[in-house]
Amino acid sequence: MHGSATSLSSSVSVSAWLLVLLCAVSGGYCLRRVRTSGAAAAAEAVMGFGMALMAVPLARADGWRAPVLAVVFCGAALHALWLLRGGVHHTHHLVGSLTMVYMSLAAAAGNGHGHGQGAGPPLLTGALLLYYAGYVVLGGARLLTSGGPAGQPVAAGRGGPAELIRACRLAMGMGMLAMLLTM
Repeated sequence: MHGSATSLSSSVSVSAWLLVLLCAVSGGYCLRRVRTSGAAAAAEAVMGFGMALMAVPLARADGWRAPVLAVVFCGAALHALWLLRGGVHHTHHLVGSLTMVYMSLAAAAGNGHGHGQGAGPPLLTGALLLYYAGYVVLGGARLLTSGGPAGQPVAAGRGGPAELIRACRLAMGMGMLAMLLTM
């Protein structure tokens, strides 16, 4: 708290790059699952890579990133609507895609700087923060209790593919929460 502006800026940059890495790794894992899991894994891969691109802290005034991401995530939202025909359990894909459209538009409205500019309706940002906070807490609780009797954490090395998928979704939920907190 008592550091210089340069050290604070450096810490923010490191945090941003860690978020980029987390989202890119999650996107890569989901991309690897596309052959076996289909459309839902593809949607998660697009989300992971798009979140990674949005979180890149370089030259936010580049101007092209926000509009391109808005178009990509409008397409992802349409895909999520199509996935809803398989059941309401795909609603999270729609919420995630629309959240990314919202953040992209907020970034574009802020002349490429979006995050931290206070762009967009605070009520919508607050509602999305509540949604993702709940998603992260619930996802974390499910991850901790999976693989064994209720209330017993998963032992090291016992986690299977289902736990890895949950961890990937949890990581992207935390990434979304982190990006929303910067708005």
